[in-house]
Amino acid sequence: MHTETLRIPTADGQADAFAAHPDHAGPHPGVLMYPDGFGIRPVIQALARELAGHGYYVLVPHVFYRHGPSPVIDLPEYIGEETRPAVFAQLMPLIQAHTAERVLRDADAYLDFLTARPEVGAGPVAVTGYCIGGLLALRTAAAHPGRVAAVAGFHGPVGADREDRDRLISKLSAPVHLGHAASDMTPEALDELNRALDAAGVDHTSEIYPGTTHGFTMSDTDAYDPAALRLHWDRLLPLLDRTLHRK
Repeated sequence: MHTETLRIPTADGQADAFAAHPDHAGPHPGVLMYPDGFGIRPVIQALARELAGHGYYVLVPHVFYRHGPSPVIDLPEYIGEETRPAVFAQLMPLIQAHTAERVLRDADAYLDFLTARPEVGAGPVAVTGYCIGGLLALRTAAAHPGRVAAVAGFHGPVGADREDRDRLISKLSAPVHLGHAASDMTPEALDELNRALDAAGVDHTSEIYPGTTHGFTMSDTDAYDPAALRLHWDRLLPLLDRTLHRK
């Protein structure tokens, strides 16, 4: 497995990033992976390496680069109930400052950088994300229907509000998987979301992962659920295999 730290030129500066891809000769299908709000750290790097081990070039950008290189705040090794409020108090201003306009400017840069890598094959890429990164993945896919072949989001919001959600959904053309935390989504809200996806003609799977809380994929938090992480891979890997046409 080859890993490296990179810098992505953007309209507003340079975003540091983590990348992983197999050692064997490419080219490999590209995947843009948006981290959760806690950013690039060992657990995110491990997820990227795991995905790359299935034959992909995975690029993970530091989305809050405008506030400094990663890590933009000091994180404890384990984010539990006692430390979470203080961490979120530092993160929320960064999340609130990361407007939809910034997201789309950055998405242009990230996709250009990813698809220009010599290790990445020609054609569309996939975009995936965790927590707030799931929303960034959806915004990226909606803005670039010709460049994104699949999109997945895990324990993340779908739009800032109902109007934003419906606008995003109406622009999606790639197949979608959404894995919701039980603490984030009621069955009634899931039914409403899935009806909106159906009405827009989006090829999708969208489900609540049973018994989960927000952040269930992240092993450095008290939300971590090993069974839900396995289900996440069971949903994500077939989606990528189907849409990125690996040889």
